[in-house]
Amino acid sequence: MSIEESIQTVKAFLAALGGGDRKALLALVAEDIEWIIPGKDWPLAGTYRGHAGLVDLLEKASSSVETSTEPREFVAQGDKVLVIGSASGRIKATNTTFEDDWIFAITVEDGKIARIREYVDTQALARAAMGLRPENAADSPDDRSDLRAS
Repeated sequence: MSIEESIQTVKAFLAALGGGDRKALLALVAEDIEWIIPGKDWPLAGTYRGHAGLVDLLEKASSSVETSTEPREFVAQGDKVLVIGSASGRIKATNTTFEDDWIFAITVEDGKIARIREYVDTQALARAAMGLRPENAADSPDDRSDLRAS
């Protein structure tokens, strides 16, 4: 498979993911896909394997997060495609918004997505999952000094 074909497979996968087309998504991934989302205090962190794991991830994401992602750049070498993008969204449980930059390291084997490893701003996502406002919010000091008695 050529690098261009791998990139097109990844783009089709991201389009299916963004469009909520589960059937197309499953058709683009290997039976034994592995998707790793590192982090703590983030509802989606974990390792998901196989089609059942992917469906579990999609259901968790749907019930816990509203998000909009924008892939901006695709860099490929061999069977690896790096996708560089950004996301904004809201954690449903806390009604707290977030913005983060991300990279997906995707391995394409035999025309299917075989592995995904996310590199995301886990601090921004964990803060939102805990109901904390973004660090760059003007009225949200990092040390919470506004909550102390003077």
